[in-house]
Amino acid sequence: MLKFLLLILVSQSLYAFTYPEHWWTPVPREGAPSWEVLPQEAGPGEVILSKRNELGILSNFSATPFLLDEVNYASVEGFWQMMKYPENTEDLRSTIVYPFTREQVSQMTAFTAKDAGKIGEQKMQELGIDWVTYQGTRMTYCSVERGLHYELIKRAMWEKVKQNEEVKKILLMTGDLILRPDHHPEGCQAPEWKYYDVWMEIRSELQAKIP
Repeated sequence: MLKFLLLILVSQSLYAFTYPEHWWTPVPREGAPSWEVLPQEAGPGEVILSKRNELGILSNFSATPFLLDEVNYASVEGFWQMMKYPENTEDLRSTIVYPFTREQVSQMTAFTAKDAGKIGEQKMQELGIDWVTYQGTRMTYCSVERGLHYELIKRAMWEKVKQNEEVKKILLMTGDLILRPDHHPEGCQAPEWKYYDVWMEIRSELQAKIP
């Protein structure tokens, strides 16, 4: 009987989520960047993945190194933006000059990586291409359908979870909350750009593995 009661208590504890109150602590709009969605702007049952607290570790910007296909990356953002740069001298993109190498971008984080990506996009426009590459495979960069690029980004995010225990801990701490970004929507509406939705998928898969 005692063992049975303990099992019930353990089972219930998995779903009795309690959340840190500071995740919703109001932040003055004055002085905040125009792109930012503030913690207090979350709706019922939602939380903003704000870089102002520990939830920021779930951002692609965060310095959470991971290994993928035997190559090290400094962040998901660096991995993402790296794919806009030429892989080798036979790459069509190598016909024009870039300020960074693909390897250099792969070791960037946060806005440094994003800014390098903006340059990469400008070069894509110059060349008239809409694709990026990984291991020689071309992928459409912005597609409303889940394609190779989506699967690759999700793989990278999974490795981020597996190889950074704090990421896994924080993600599971969000329980059943609806995750929302701390920035306003960008132009592309590809599913992989909605990293908060990808995190909820990964979170569900993680929770399903809990006995």
